[in-house]
Amino acid sequence: MAPSAALRLAANLSWLFQEEAGLAARMEAAARAGFRAAELAFPYAEGAPEEVSAAAQRAGLELVLLNTPPGNRDNGDMGLGAVPGRQPEFREALDLAVQYAKELKCPRIHIMAGRIPVDAEREAVSAEMEATFIENLRYAADILAQENLTGLLEPINSRITDSKYFLTTPQQAVAILKKVGHPSLKLQLDIFHCQIMDGNLTQNLETYFPVIGHIQIAQVPGRHEPDSPGELNYPYLFQLLESMDYSGYIGCEYKPKGDTLKGLGWAHSYWESHGLLHGGS
Repeated sequence: MAPSAALRLAANLSWLFQEEAGLAARMEAAARAGFRAAELAFPYAEGAPEEVSAAAQRAGLELVLLNTPPGNRDNGDMGLGAVPGRQPEFREALDLAVQYAKELKCPRIHIMAGRIPVDAEREAVSAEMEATFIENLRYAADILAQENLTGLLEPINSRITDSKYFLTTPQQAVAILKKVGHPSLKLQLDIFHCQIMDGNLTQNLETYFPVIGHIQIAQVPGRHEPDSPGELNYPYLFQLLESMDYSGYIGCEYKPKGDTLKGLGWAHSYWESHGLLHGGS
């Protein structure tokens, strides 16, 4: 029996190939390692859109995901989507993300929700933040639809990674997506975060599959390579996604335990098992 169609792996260049000096060198390293696609969380400090696009073209990489600008990171911002009173800043951040996405031919933008106030209890601000998020997402969805872009909502776990991030579970994200009700918005399911908050990965993947627009991976709990010691059986999860005919990208958003290239044996084995020399589709 012929193997299933291979999943498409994208190197997250905000995490991988940090041994290289500069974004262009990271892109070249990713391409040499076999990747044909990449995620770039925050391209805004890496150069003008034209410069980033030219570097990706030289490397032969397709850019498949970027994030909205986080806001003022010195003040603890991790996005502005659900932060009350900062709607004008959110719109400016979205405009910049769309500008980069169009130049980079990047079809997906992760719309970062943001963090609850440091001195606030989650339950006390949840309703107001959700209302703000829905307002901003409705605004964003119309713009994204005009530009043929997809906006993504990513839950980030509050147990290990960020205790103050507003959006923490796929259930919460999907409930908000339903309230907004726009086809230009999808779920970004990071399996690392989902496992920490809810587990039940098979059912979660099957339940939310119709609204999943992007998937990311890392081992739990160390957030290292998928084949490093940990809780998750990625060969099983990859087979599951193949059986579901998942055609999107798998973002490799993990922290290498050592040298990035030396830790990519799992990816090379996966590609070889599907008759590929690299991660291209």
